[in-house]
Amino acid sequence: MIETFSADLPQGITLSCRAAGPPGAPVLLFLHGFPEAAFVWDDLLLHFAGRYRCIAPNLRGYERSSAPAEVEAYRVKHLVADLLALVDGLGGAVVAVVAHDWGGALAWCFAAQHPRALKRLVIVNAPHPATLLRELRDNPAQQASSAYMNFLCRPDAEALLAEDDFARLWRFFADLGASGVTPTDADWLTPALRERYLSVWRAGLRGPCNYYRASPLRPPVAGVDNPLAGSCSVASGLSTPTCPCHPACSTAWRPMCRN
Repeated sequence: MIETFSADLPQGITLSCRAAGPPGAPVLLFLHGFPEAAFVWDDLLLHFAGRYRCIAPNLRGYERSSAPAEVEAYRVKHLVADLLALVDGLGGAVVAVVAHDWGGALAWCFAAQHPRALKRLVIVNAPHPATLLRELRDNPAQQASSAYMNFLCRPDAEALLAEDDFARLWRFFADLGASGVTPTDADWLTPALRERYLSVWRAGLRGPCNYYRASPLRPPVAGVDNPLAGSCSVASGLSTPTCPCHPACSTAWRPMCRN
């Protein structure tokens, strides 16, 4: 059985959470990506509930979690602080963090900055930030594949995504390699599952889009200064001062921290 609860964090953020498994059991933490929400982990929460306390928060900006309007509120340092506060409330450490897409990007940074807070890290479809930085800077194929990031940074992105009953978001799944994503031809996209996605999207897309606006990791745009060149020591090829954000950070993390 899936439970729901709200985690009130000391920094004034509330994360709506889904959970399964006995309280007091070792904790598995599941982090979703875009344009999804915590419910996508339900099958795994139930699968592992016999041995673990499985918890999937809706990240800041999603579903019924706090959704500050300001772009600055979605900088990685704030998102990692949410995870640390959540884990502290769960006893200070988890057996594993299982994370996908944007959840994976946050999990990489969380593990680097707070290694004692988890024993294992399981990443699904989220490259290490240093690898992503290199490919976005140097690889035209990756720049083309990640061009959607620049679309999601547009000031009107939320309005465009919401048009025609979120038609662009259904196509977004297809662009990322899923098959059968329209309501008429998707075996996996049942009417009930479609409504779950729509419920999350109708709650607001400004927060989810702000993840992209707050991140410096996105492809260069023709005629615009490359955001990855000269703004950090990795991009400009310099040697390795530590990131001012945290003493454990190397320059590989500096673009994600953006202090």
